Amino acid sequence: MTLPRPTQIMRLAPIVVAAALCFVLATSASGSASAPRAHAAQGSHYYLTGIGDEHDEMFSNPLWKQLHTKISRYIAPYDAAVRPYSLQLARAWIHAAESQHQQILIAFYHSEYTPTKLPSVAQYQHDVQKFVKLFPRVKQYEAWDESNRGNVPHSFSSPSASAAAKYYQALIRVCQGCSVVGLDVLDQANITPTERYISEFKHEISVLHTVMPKIWGLHNYSDVNRLQSWRTHDLVKDLGGQVWLTETGGIVQFNPSFPNNHGSGITRASKALKYMFAVASSTPQIARLYVFDWTGGVDATRFDAGLTDRKWRPRPGYVVVCKALHAAKCNVKTVND
Repeated sequence: MTLPRPTQIMRLAPIVVAAALCFVLATSASGSASAPRAHAAQGSHYYLTGIGDEHDEMFSNPLWKQLHTKISRYIAPYDAAVRPYSLQLARAWIHAAESQHQQILIAFYHSEYTPTKLPSVAQYQHDVQKFVKLFPRVKQYEAWDESNRGNVPHSFSSPSASAAAKYYQALIRVCQGCSVVGLDVLDQANITPTERYISEFKHEISVLHTVMPKIWGLHNYSDVNRLQSWRTHDLVKDLGGQVWLTETGGIVQFNPSFPNNHGSGITRASKALKYMFAVASSTPQIARLYVFDWTGGVDATRFDAGLTDRKWRPRPGYVVVCKALHAAKCNVKTVND
């Protein structure tokens, strides 16, 4: 029997020319049956596309199966291995993903039990090492999800850039042979604090004399939901190296900036998803794109970017993703509420 989930703290001048947008919607190159599905931009730029979600039910959904994506992302509390309930949820999700031959990316995040208390580096390393040992087939990790998000009083805390660098170092120590995303940041409407955070993180990496990350994570919600791309391009340049859009997508509801009045958010989200693909295709450094997320919320949900509604019925945004991935049956009946 599946136990009820604890309340999740959800997150969470355009450069792309119109021709790129038209191209990415009209054409894409599919991966082989054994490789993740990819998109081809003009030229030779390919990137992998997958879904990020916290519900293992996604993997049994026929609508998800027809997308034939081979990469997926899950956000796990850093202490999941030592918290039976958090571990139960993570294990169910990972087993469901593995049964569908997914390449799994795990992003560690705050504890569901002590969300406002950041762990010491020693405690973090102890807990994530246990997690890594429990799931030996998982080889891709992020040290901390949206580490620059900041603190929300009485809800959760986020690490400083210095602490994030130390968590990254701890993770690569206990997960040798893994691909570890060095830093996972949210763009935000004003990217100046994000750029400062990236600079401080890199400085701390140098102080620690540890290896500079080769893969970086970016959530570019602010850009794609405003149909803009300058934030993405500036931050990709600041990060350097290979960039994974570890979270991106069309926001249905995130008040007050993105309301869903009479279904307006659902229409807006589908437009943002179209633009999302164009931005990724215009940026050669982007190697992966994880759409967040599969499962929508209710009217009172603070953040909702679901490709489906709370009953897993497809929204128009699902059709956008479906057609971009060249799935067979994309003309499905959608819901707009």
